[in-house]
Amino acid sequence: MGLISLVTGISGPSGFGSSSTAEEVTKGVDASRITAIVTGGASGIGAETSRVLALRGAHVIIAARNLSAAADVKEKIVRDIPGARVDIMKLDLSSMESVRSFASEFTAKRLPLNLLINNAGVMLCPFGLSKDGIEMHFATNHLGHFLLTNLLLDTMRQTAKESRIEGRIVNLSSVAHIAAYSDAIRFDSLNDKTRYVDRGAYGQSKLANILHSKELSRRLAAEGVNITANAVHPGFIMTPLMRYSKNLMKFLKFFSSFLWKNVSQGASTTCYVALHPNLKGVSGKYFSDCNEARPNTLATNEELAKRLWEFSQKLTT
Repeated sequence: MGLISLVTGISGPSGFGSSSTAEEVTKGVDASRITAIVTGGASGIGAETSRVLALRGAHVIIAARNLSAAADVKEKIVRDIPGARVDIMKLDLSSMESVRSFASEFTAKRLPLNLLINNAGVMLCPFGLSKDGIEMHFATNHLGHFLLTNLLLDTMRQTAKESRIEGRIVNLSSVAHIAAYSDAIRFDSLNDKTRYVDRGAYGQSKLANILHSKELSRRLAAEGVNITANAVHPGFIMTPLMRYSKNLMKFLKFFSSFLWKNVSQGASTTCYVALHPNLKGVSGKYFSDCNEARPNTLATNEELAKRLWEFSQKLTT
């Protein structure tokens, strides 16, 4: 989708565009047999995604670091949507211990899992290392979701087999993947504070989200498993994700308000890729404004995707 489509909201081939809302793109969808996990579902796009999935009948598990905020979101959804099925669970994506604990607790519940939305993240934060000693953008935005996905894949495989419903994995990336470091993924200097640039680090993590989707899709197809994996760019939305750059973003929004979306519009591409029947069997793609889009060339590099997978496995083993 080009700049004109973004500004005007003109629909693309899918019938939807930048002005479409999450409710509009899922209208008529029956998700009553779907169990979904939404990471970062306690605020912003994640909260709206959780609400709309629940509205369509899905059993939604909000995975969040802030359980108080998650409880507030659950309370509002249950109050506004009669019969909504929403649960909350503790998850800190920057901690591998927390990810493993979450996956173990979820597996112990013996629930099915049809849909995994890897939504949580940090943006343009100062240099810092996670509890595991990994640069914070990479640890939270990519590595935590990489590990979570791997730990939940067996449950998704079994669910897809038993329910005969296609499983879907949605990774929230960003157009910011084009702003990754010039050397793409800094495999040999990931934690180098002297070379750290917040935009490059954030872009690197968003590039990793797309590469993860590509390689995961390839592996799932090779297995013959009925699960797809795609990446999405939600658009420019003022959410708590921008807490480290709030003043800068307000300044930019003042001069480019026509490019920005509200939260419901921001959640639309996620919900479209997660639920729309027209995307059955579509995998390894990148979507923006509810339509397939073309990421930059690094994001389509198969060798880079394989190297990232192997690198990520070593860090999470």
